[in-house]
Amino acid sequence: MKLEGSSVKKLPVAAAVMAVVAALSGPVMAYQAGDVIVRAGAATVDPDVDSGALKVNGVANITNGATTTVDVDSDTQLGLSMTYMLDDKFGIELLAATPFQHTIKTKGGLGPALGKLADVKHLPPTLTLQYYPMESSSAFQPYVGLGLNYTTFFDEEFKSQHKATYSGLELKDSWGLAAQLGADYRIDDNWSVNAAVWYVDIDTEAKFKDTAGNKYKVDVELDPMVYMVGIAYKF
Repeated sequence: MKLEGSSVKKLPVAAAVMAVVAALSGPVMAYQAGDVIVRAGAATVDPDVDSGALKVNGVANITNGATTTVDVDSDTQLGLSMTYMLDDKFGIELLAATPFQHTIKTKGGLGPALGKLADVKHLPPTLTLQYYPMESSSAFQPYVGLGLNYTTFFDEEFKSQHKATYSGLELKDSWGLAAQLGADYRIDDNWSVNAAVWYVDIDTEAKFKDTAGNKYKVDVELDPMVYMVGIAYKF
């Protein structure tokens, strides 16, 4: 699992948000065993891409002295999660969302010729064990979590300018670890505002072919940061 570069630089931003919310804390009833917390908000998946070389018939493509790789853009959708509290300190959360859509872009050797190659959708359901350290006297309820992510890719489709040349795009589904930092600020006994950030280990392999019978493959580490800001309701 990789956590470095731009991903690390983004963590202080999330920490600063948590600190501001902490300053507003006050006395409200905390979570307890049997509570169900539903959270909803805007969720952004921001990949930190580490791409291998695009291979053509098993050989890395090098054009004009540069190796061809790929990149993936960010996307924002409706994020949803549900936490079941095991006791007043531990909960189990299931994270879901409406499908995210990303554009796959080529870089390096074939980058100028291919540019934006295809669009793909994915869903990243994540199961996390959460820990809530604060006591019931605090309206500010931060939490940390560690769990398992499953990412499934679907609706892979080449851009219109490439459909006549390329076909059969498939991305391999991924299993990986996920780490989480979040916080609720309780407005009353039921409603809260929420902010959360996840690091998710997502690795995939993309395969496709062209009309000449050439086979293409590229291995990619996506490893996104996922940010969500929204509201929470406790049942």
